[in-house]
Amino acid sequence: MEASAELFQEQEEFESDDPLPSFLPPYRPPTRLHIQRSSICSRAYFVVVMVFFHLYILNVIGLLLYVHYYNVSPEVMSGERVASALDSGSESPPPPPPPLHPAPVESEELHVMEHSHTFTLHRFEGIRVGHVQQVSIVPGRKHEMKTVSLKPLLFEIQGFLSEEECRVVVQLAQLKGLMESQTTAARRGQEDSSQPLLSLSTQEVFSLLDLNQDGLLQKQEIVSHSRSQDGTWLNPENLRHILTGLDSCPTGTLTFEEFSHVFELSRLSAPQPGRKLKSGFKQRSKHTWLYQGPGSHHVLRSLRNRVISLTRLPAALLELSEPLQVIRYEPGDFSHAHHDSSPAHADTACSHTRLAGNSSTLTEVSCRYLTMQLSLSAVEEGGETTFPVADNRTYEEQALHQDGVDLTDTQETCDRGNLRVKPSAGTALLWYNHLSDGRGWMGELDEYSLHGDCPLRRGLKWLANSWVNVDPDQQQQARYQRLVAQRHQSQAAGVKQEQQEQQQQPLSHSNLHQDL
Repeated sequence: MEASAELFQEQEEFESDDPLPSFLPPYRPPTRLHIQRSSICSRAYFVVVMVFFHLYILNVIGLLLYVHYYNVSPEVMSGERVASALDSGSESPPPPPPPLHPAPVESEELHVMEHSHTFTLHRFEGIRVGHVQQVSIVPGRKHEMKTVSLKPLLFEIQGFLSEEECRVVVQLAQLKGLMESQTTAARRGQEDSSQPLLSLSTQEVFSLLDLNQDGLLQKQEIVSHSRSQDGTWLNPENLRHILTGLDSCPTGTLTFEEFSHVFELSRLSAPQPGRKLKSGFKQRSKHTWLYQGPGSHHVLRSLRNRVISLTRLPAALLELSEPLQVIRYEPGDFSHAHHDSSPAHADTACSHTRLAGNSSTLTEVSCRYLTMQLSLSAVEEGGETTFPVADNRTYEEQALHQDGVDLTDTQETCDRGNLRVKPSAGTALLWYNHLSDGRGWMGELDEYSLHGDCPLRRGLKWLANSWVNVDPDQQQQARYQRLVAQRHQSQAAGVKQEQQEQQQQPLSHSNLHQDL
């Protein structure tokens, strides 16, 4: 105790007697330093976590977008692609790939027709005879398309159908049932089709046309006869001359005297070009029609999709074209040379667009832009498809009938045709029946597309024809497609309303009894 007191006293004496030098800072007691831990590891960890978090968010957003865009039905997607191609006027819109089991595309095609304004018709280039080009018909496989002729533009595609598919189409045709397609012409003494087939006097013809028996012929009376398609006593050539005479009359009617003058002139008129071929056409075979729309056999739908892929035409055109025609030739059967399509006239209308056609037209004709001929079987002897004037320098109808030889008569002169193609199972022939108008649409009839079938000597011959119907009047074709779309939409709305009414209708005891 005493020692500590003495130590404290000495310390006070030291502080008072011996002060520190002035240059030294005043003494301060040591303070405790608060050392912070380094934050380097925590910041790196935070950065890594944030990077992974953002990547996770981006992946979630990408997955949602993928589900949104790729969960749409193939029919809608293909319909939008074709619709955009039609709106933009693309020359070759990308065709939808044919599925293994095609689904109904009725809604797709109506979507196309609803948005179709104007589009062009794709047309292959032949380059030269023998030229081979690769075409896409089915996914994952290329087919070779060989140029067989330039006039008409004719191509051959081998392996278009498999042997099994050919057998299926033949069996479907047999199940549907075949009918006789024998077409005979007038006798050689009646080749002048400007003469009526029945011997009627001018007074009798006038009386038959004068429906209201007022002694005057109006345009409606003449046109009403032409729409009946009765050519037993008056043919389209007579009607054409009568209407021409009627239009020249200021009163718009024809008296008996005026009609007599016009009718005699129509009898004396010269035959129009191309009519001799029609009057001399003969065919002997059996055929049927197979529907290829929604609900049909998947082979038929696949065949239609392949034609769409090959021709690169809008699917709406093929969906609104004629059904598939299947023909069977037995030994001795044939078809004389003919054109699949018809030349365009002001007084004719296309059969497939009659819904939007002019009711005042005289006759309805087939308007077929191109022909796809499919061989469904091989033949033992004969039965070739012949093109009598293929690749001729010039086309003259008079040259078809020289020195008693008629090149259109395949029964007698089949071996004299310029081109003959032997049928082979699964092989397809594609040719254009019309020339191009230079603006991406169909022009005049290609007279070189004259073709027929040589007589079959041995075996059976099965063919299928797939035609693409197009109206030479582009506006009328578009109008027809819009009318079909509107009619279908109204029918669909009616069916939907009927179903809703049936659902809302209360179930009575009587209805329950009937259901039981």
